[in-house]
Amino acid sequence: MTDQTPPRAKVLGGLTPYLQVDGAIKAAEFYKKAFGAEEVFAYPPDEQGRTMHIHLYVNGSTLMLGDAYPEHGHPHQNAQGYTLQLHLGSDDIDAWWQRAVDAGCEIVTPLQVMFWGDRWGQVKDPFGVAWAMNAPVK
Repeated sequence: MTDQTPPRAKVLGGLTPYLQVDGAIKAAEFYKKAFGAEEVFAYPPDEQGRTMHIHLYVNGSTLMLGDAYPEHGHPHQNAQGYTLQLHLGSDDIDAWWQRAVDAGCEIVTPLQVMFWGDRWGQVKDPFGVAWAMNAPVK
């Protein structure tokens, strides 16, 4: 670690999603607005405006993201085949849902009581990432 590199933030949880998105800095800013994310570490952007690493806290967990670097074998690929699930309290889910929709998330499955008995819904963010919210029914 050099004098210019800040100390890394603590990783929360035992499994960390690491997203490769097209525009990681913009995505981090969006996640702050839509999901109350807190940025705890980020490498500065390169001359092309890309960053290799941003560390966020969302709902008590770590989320990491970075840009594609095709010249290093990491080309951009659209998000597919997974969903980030937010586990929320019954008194919190409506506010979380509305904040995400107001920020610009597209509703995929409206928030509703599901067959397993919880309230659940899914949105997609402008970067193509699916987010679901789940909470017990009051």
